[in-house]
Amino acid sequence: MKSLTALLALFAASLAGVSLAHGAVVVVAVAANFTAPMQRIAGEFEKDTGHKASLAFGATGKFYAQIANDAPFDVFLAADDETPARLVKESLAVAGSQFSYATGKLVLWSPVAGYVDDQGAVLKSGNFRHLALANPKTAPYGAAAVEVLRQMGLMEALQPRVVQGENIAQTHQFVSTGNAELGFVALSQVFRDGGLRSGSAWFVPATQYTPIRQDAVLLNKGRNNPAARLLMDYLKGDKAKGIIRSFGYQA
Repeated sequence: MKSLTALLALFAASLAGVSLAHGAVVVVAVAANFTAPMQRIAGEFEKDTGHKASLAFGATGKFYAQIANDAPFDVFLAADDETPARLVKESLAVAGSQFSYATGKLVLWSPVAGYVDDQGAVLKSGNFRHLALANPKTAPYGAAAVEVLRQMGLMEALQPRVVQGENIAQTHQFVSTGNAELGFVALSQVFRDGGLRSGSAWFVPATQYTPIRQDAVLLNKGRNNPAARLLMDYLKGDKAKGIIRSFGYQA
């Protein structure tokens, strides 16, 4: 009996070892606007595959610099399509792996109900002290915000009131904490399951800025990581697309 118990224990331990061997980690650099959707997707990915996605969030431009300096990322989910293409061109990412996982939407938002009208006329009224937007040099959503302001002929007039976030997450924080009365943020940051979570917003027409096509790419460090390739496929699946759409993206 003792020998049988020992044998069963050894067998269970060996199964645990196999399970651990099959569970891998994929390290993912994620554009800040995609924080909430990717956190949810990562949870489903782990439940469905047994693999874990370790996530880092930040500005697309800064991630490019880190990847170029040998940062240990396997997969990159950018906030544009140009940066992944540049990484492929510079042989820092796997050719043929790039694809669009979402198209982002820009919104002018305030946490105060009724503060932002549905035409963005508040920008012309000047009834605010600070307007937050992300750094246009490193964050595509910041570049889109500048594009909108220039198209409206307001960039120069409002420049003294602009407070600039390092990325779209910090920009949202400026507005949500009241350090800026309103700001241009990603719709995904204030939208859940069909509507605004709080406050008031102008859903900026897509015709007023260059489409924010967000692409994923497999980086060289993830080339031989099966979990990295599996995650790339998972992002193309119906479950991930459903989550992405629930946050206001086009998927």
